[in-house]
Parts: sequence; C-alpha cells; structure tokens
Amino acid sequence: MRGIRHAPIALFAFNRPNHLRRTIESLKRCESYEKSRIFLFVDGARTLSEVELVQATRSVAVELLGTHAEFRFSRENHGLSRSIINGVSEIVERYGRVIVIEDDLLLSRGFLRYVNEALSWYADDERIYQVSGHNFNVPELARRRESMLLPLTTTWGWATWSRAWRRFDPHAEAWKSYALNKKVRHRFNLDGTYDYAAMMERQMRGHVDSWGIRWYWTVFRAGGLSCFPPQSLVINAGMDGSGSHGLGKLRYFRQQEKFGRPPKFVPPRENDVESIVWIKVKKAIWRQNGGNLGKAINILKNIGFWFMRD
Repeated sequence: MRGIRHAPIALFAFNRPNHLRRTIESLKRCESYEKSRIFLFVDGARTLSEVELVQATRSVAVELLGTHAEFRFSRENHGLSRSIINGVSEIVERYGRVIVIEDDLLLSRGFLRYVNEALSWYADDERIYQVSGHNFNVPELARRRESMLLPLTTTWGWATWSRAWRRFDPHAEAWKSYALNKKVRHRFNLDGTYDYAAMMERQMRGHVDSWGIRWYWTVFRAGGLSCFPPQSLVINAGMDGSGSHGLGKLRYFRQQEKFGRPPKFVPPRENDVESIVWIKVKKAIWRQNGGNLGKAINILKNIGFWFMRD
C-alpha cells in the first residue's frame, strides 16, 4: 500500500441538530479522525421559522468540533445542491481531494481509513471518479474482502479528487441527445434496475434539484467507475422524513442495522468491473428498492410528472 494522505472532510448540514450530533459523534469515533481536517458547511434558513433550528445546528457543530474544524455558516439559503457543489469545489481545488459527508449519516469506525486508503490507491487512475463508503446490502458478497469497481455513484459518504470533480457537468450537457438512445437509457438505468433517466428528466425540467443525478451522469458519460467497499461503512439515519430529500428515490431501500468488523482497503481482484459482482449488486438494488412494487410506484410517479409538466 502506497503512502496514505488524509483527505480533508467536507461535512454538510442544515437544520437538524440531533442528526448532526449523531453524525459527528460517529465521525469522531473513526480511526484517524484526529489526522483529518474538517470543514463544516451549514446552509442559511429559508424562512424565519427555521432560524432557531439552523442556529441550534450550528451550536452543535461548534460544541462538538471546536477548533478541529473550520466553519462555513451561510447567511443565505443556497439549497443542498448548490451548497455541496460549491463546498466540494472549494475543498478539492485547495487540497486535491475531499471526503464528503452529510448530516444524516452514521459512519463505521473504519470509514475514514478505508476511504483514505482507496483515495491514495486510485489517485492517478483516470477511470476512477469516486470512492464510496456506502454499499448496497448484497448478502452474496458478505464474505468478500476485496473492494469492487462499479459503473455507479452514491451520495452517502463518498470521496473524490480534483482531477475527477473538474469534469463535473452541472448542466448535463448532451443529455438530450443521449436520452433519445434507448440502449443508452437502459444502461443509464442500470440495465433496467432503476429509472435514473426519469430522475434526470425531472432535473432538466427544474422539478427537482439533485447534484447527485448530475454527478452520476458525469461519470456515466465518461465511462467512469467508482470504488466500493465489500460491506457498507455508512448507514443513512435520515430516512425519517426530516430532510429535504430524505424520502427520495432510495426511500424503499432496506439497510443494515449495524456495522461488522471494520474492513481494510483491499484492491479488487480485477482492475475493472467484475460482471458476476455487478449482476449481484443490481439484483440487490432491485430487491432493496421494492422489486416490482417499487417499480410500479416509480412508474406512477413518472406518469404524474409527465401530466404536470409545463
């Protein structure tokens, strides 16, 4: 294993002080936490009714992180997408890499170690755009030690480099021409596993504001890959309706309830996507998103979108 650099951490929060407290407490239990530089971004309130919660969230941040963090408290409300895009851009341009965490995540003790080791391993591999701390619950891979490369991104505890983020396409250029190709749409939808194309359509028409779908599009268009751990090092504790996007496209996903033994980063068996592994992951995503029932619900949502569009 080559020398390990400890990437700075960009932690994003808004108006959920209790969620942020749990996230920070799990972060502080991570191995090598003391070696990690932290930047805490808290967005501004949208309305007067949110001011108290936003202030409480900032107070929790200062209480738990103190001088260990630099704070970015916005006077205005920028929204999650703009906050993350601007924050990630700032940090990667200064430090060359960044670990991104939101205020509803619980982290395994081995999260920082794993992500930093993977960041160092793939630092110069232009095909790799992201290191993910989260993975889907794939029972068939429970005994696997090696990491895996997949043509997919996630937003629950991830990291990237300036070389990859500079290619981020916030305007999703060329989407319209790609979207007309049925084979491309099918592949973008993980071979029919989940309708990401419909989400992109809503993004392009201004019905949603998702940086995540645009980041996935960027990586997909470039033919890029992400590095995933064999078991998830992240649990999303915000699927309780408290967040702006907490009941979005992943609301049907069932997650693990606790972490196993913190894994070390072990490079994949192959320096590419393993077809058998990719098939198992897609099957797991299909199951965890409700199978046929989840697909039917998404179809109904999409029908509603097309009827309500401009």
